Formats: sequence, C-alpha cells, structure tokens
Amino acid sequence: MAVGEAPVMIKKVKKVVGGGHHGGAWKVAYADFVTAMMAFFLLMWLINTTSPEQKKGIANYFAPASVSETTSGAGGILGGTALGEDGSAHAGSSSVIQEMAPDSQNPDNGRAKDAAKSANDAQPSQDSMREAMEKREEAAFASAAQSLRQALQDMPELAELSKNIIVDQTPEGLRIQLVDQEGRSLFDQGQTQPNARAKVLLRAVAKIINQLPNRITISGHTSASLNGALADGDWALSSARADASRKVLQSAGVAPDRVYQVSGKANSEPLYPDDPTLPGNRRMAIVLLREAPVLPPDHAF
Repeated sequence: MAVGEAPVMIKKVKKVVGGGHHGGAWKVAYADFVTAMMAFFLLMWLINTTSPEQKKGIANYFAPASVSETTSGAGGILGGTALGEDGSAHAGSSSVIQEMAPDSQNPDNGRAKDAAKSANDAQPSQDSMREAMEKREEAAFASAAQSLRQALQDMPELAELSKNIIVDQTPEGLRIQLVDQEGRSLFDQGQTQPNARAKVLLRAVAKIINQLPNRITISGHTSASLNGALADGDWALSSARADASRKVLQSAGVAPDRVYQVSGKANSEPLYPDDPTLPGNRRMAIVLLREAPVLPPDHAF
C-alpha cells in the first residue's frame, strides 16, 4: 500500500431470506389441511361404495354381544353391600343368625323367595342369550352374502351371471333369488330341469349354504302371461322346477335334512308387482331360515 492512500474497507451484508414474522409455519398448516381433506373424501368414497350388508356386518362386528348392567356399587362380589349392619365394632356372628332366623322358622317362605329371585335372574340371561344369537346370526348372514358376491366377481364363469342373483335379508332369513334376465333364462321354455347356466349358479349357492347350519326353503316362481291370467300348469311347473333345484343343491353337497320346504308358487308372488309379465318374475328363491335359540326344557312360554 502506498503512503497516503486510504485503506479499502470490505463490508459483508448477510441477507436473511424468510417469510416475515410468520416464517414457513403456514406450509405445515396447509399440508395438514390437505391431508385431512384427502382422508375425508376417502372416507366418503368408502361409505358410498360399501353395500348395506357390509355396513351392517361391520356394525355387528363392533357391537357388544351382550351387556350386563349393574347399579350396585362397583359390581364386584358384594355388589356395594356390607356383611353386617352392626358396624366394625361388633364381634361375633349374631347379626347373621338373627337375619337367618325368620327363614328358618318358615322354610317355605325362604324357598319362595329363592324361586322368585332365580326367575328374575334367569329372565335377563335368556333375553341376553337371544339377543346375542340374533346378532351372531345377522353377522353370519352378512358374511355369507358377501362371500357369494365375492365368488361371483372372482370366478370368470360366474361374473357374467351376477345379474341373475339377488341377495337380501327378510324376516324369514337370508334370501338368495336366481332371477331370469332378458335373454338369460335359467330354465328353458316349459322345461322343469335347470339349464347349464342355472346349474352353475346353484352350485355356487350350495357352497354358501354349506357355510351355515340353517335349514333352507326352496320356492319356484313363474311370470304371468301377457293377459295377466294364471295358467293351471304354472303350479306344477314351478313346483317341479323347485324340486329339480333341490336335487342340484344336494348333488353339490347340501345335506337332505337341511331342506325344510320345497314349494311352487306360480305367479302368486311376483317380484315386480307393477308388471307381472316381466322375465324377472320367473325365479327360484332359496331362503336360509332364521333359527330360534334353543331354550331350556322347563322354559315357560
């Protein structure tokens, strides 16, 4: 450096890049919002694509089988009661002897009280058992219906026949209906034996029936003629078709003692009452009956 020259000063300025006093916190909040909205719309999509039977099965799975409520203490051994009424300072077992004295003088009165108490205790137990069995049966029906729908989707030979099956629950039980479609009938015109398409569906239904212990009923239905009249031969035709379906189910593994009733109803119960002539009224209805819970032999109705 020459004499007399001023020194050169270098000043470094450090720039801080930021979003003001807020910083980048808004990005985290926005990401949480987007995630929540994605989860919300995913939930809405799942609810929309779930069938009523699946929703009922999920609800029955998480519902408790039976609930026993108690209003006494903590519900333990003593149930909130004490051993005696004399306090902790009283010694001996005189309070127990005095309490038991009236029943010992009149044994019949004591037995009557015990019988009444047993009857009151047995009633809630039977109600709880019946309710638990009904819930278990509902869940089993929902699972069987889902299994049948899944089989129709997984098997290529059944996928095209999925429109020929209607599965629903009725007061009688789980109903599986094999329904004719336009151009896809299950029985040839005037014939009593199921065609190849119907036999495939009946064998698939037999696998579902074998998953449950319930008895079944089989009923055949026909459609009305164009003028709405009931032909005399429809009764025999629907009965013969129902019996032929029974034989196919039994050949597929359904035990003969599982069949409770086989009947022909002609066109007396159309599936589409507004138009009894539609092909969909020609169908085979198979119902897995709801079974009443087994009660003790001395149960009084």
